[in-house]
Amino acid sequence: MPNLTLEQAITIARATLEKGREAGFKPLTVAVLDDAGVIKVVHRDDGSSLLRPDIAVGKAWGSLGMGLSSRAIGELAAERPQFAASLAVLAGGRVVPVAGGVLVRDGSGDVVGAVGVTGDTSDNDEECALHGIEAAGLQAGR
Repeated sequence: MPNLTLEQAITIARATLEKGREAGFKPLTVAVLDDAGVIKVVHRDDGSSLLRPDIAVGKAWGSLGMGLSSRAIGELAAERPQFAASLAVLAGGRVVPVAGGVLVRDGSGDVVGAVGVTGDTSDNDEECALHGIEAAGLQAGR
C-alpha cells in the first residue's frame, strides 16, 4: 500500500518554502496531504496571510479528488464551467482550481499524496511544489 511518510512530508514542506525564499517569492504556505486527503504537514512562512493554509489544502485536496493537478482542474473549469460549478458544490468549496496543487507519486507511479502551495503567483507556487516533491525523492504527477 502506498504510504507518504511524515519525514517525506516535512522534507517536501521545508524544501518548498526554501525554494520560494531563494527565488524571492512572496511568503508561501504549503500543505502536504496523504493519499486519503488527510493533512500530514502544513507550514506557513512568516508573513503568509490568514487564508493561505485553507487555499493550500484546497489545491492539494482537489488534486487528489480529481486525480489531476490543480492547474489541469483550472483548465477543465475554463472549458466546462457547468462541470466545474458542480464540482465546487460536491466538494463543499474545497477545490481551488489554479496551479499550485500537485499529485505526489512514489517510484512505482502510485499516488501517495498531494502538495498544495499558495502565496505567490500560481505558476511560482507550482514551481515550488515541484521542487519540494523532487527534494523528497518522489515524483510529481501533473
